[in-house]
Amino acid sequence: MSEQSSNILQIHNLSVAYATPRGAVRALAHVDLTVPRGEIVGIVGESGCGKTTLISSVLRLLPANGAVVDGNILFNGRDVLAMSDGEMRRLRGGGIAMVFQDPMTALNPVLSVGRQMVDVQFREQRSAGEKRAAAVAKLRRVGITDAESRLDDYPHQFSGGMRQRIAIAMALLTNPSLLIADEPTTALDVTMEAQIIHLLRELKREFAGSILFISHNLGLIAELCDRVFVMYAGEVVESGPVRALFHSPGHPYTQALLRCDPARVVQRTAELPTIPGEVPNLLAPPIGCVFSDRCPAVIERCRVTVPMPVPLGPGHQARCIRIDDAAAA
Repeated sequence: MSEQSSNILQIHNLSVAYATPRGAVRALAHVDLTVPRGEIVGIVGESGCGKTTLISSVLRLLPANGAVVDGNILFNGRDVLAMSDGEMRRLRGGGIAMVFQDPMTALNPVLSVGRQMVDVQFREQRSAGEKRAAAVAKLRRVGITDAESRLDDYPHQFSGGMRQRIAIAMALLTNPSLLIADEPTTALDVTMEAQIIHLLRELKREFAGSILFISHNLGLIAELCDRVFVMYAGEVVESGPVRALFHSPGHPYTQALLRCDPARVVQRTAELPTIPGEVPNLLAPPIGCVFSDRCPAVIERCRVTVPMPVPLGPGHQARCIRIDDAAAA
């Protein structure tokens, strides 16, 4: 099977910038990312690392001051950036569906849930009754009890966790090839978060498409995803199968992220571990490694040399010149 046919989404050398009064902000730089068919791929990183810009680029929903500077985005082998506006409207909610971060604002407050779930099926050649039946079936599947009568309720009559379940049901109603979940548990409490992750794990076994799961929570990524891409300051600094990356992280940033995971803190402490320093100013990004100012293993060459991906194992690579140094030693 060719690389194109084995991947539902291929992003190559993607660079995105935002125009501001102080100059261009480099939001993404030379990002390479693939989503294989039938897999869940995670994107993890601190706030501001470029996760939302990346998915906005895939859906061509960048704000007016944002622009793709370089690269291409292939969905099912077709270049998303070359599609017409009409083709993009058909793709959004059809081939690609999305579950947004905040379930409290994802639904229209003045329309019933049933009306919204029927309307989202506007491309389907079905009667109104068939669309309503499909909506009921999906609500039952995501764990909404008494689904038929609850179709006539409004969003404010559901809890945050139930609204997120409804959002997932709506996204899956169109049988998309790719489901993008943008931090779908961030606004929920721990109990609801666990329920949503359990639901996504169950749906993974039934859902024929792929899932791109964005999060800053390493535990969720480890529990749910098949492979993961670690982003920092607009770059992918490490990628690989989730087990390999969590057990043998190669990039100092990935190692630092894992050390900061509260689940890995074994002794009682008054302060949780953090990564010292600040994210670089992307108006004037570093010449060499983007993590050099915060890296405990930095040497002078890191500040002037752009690191290339270094293979660490099957499908596992990291952008760090110190890995090459260690291999040569």
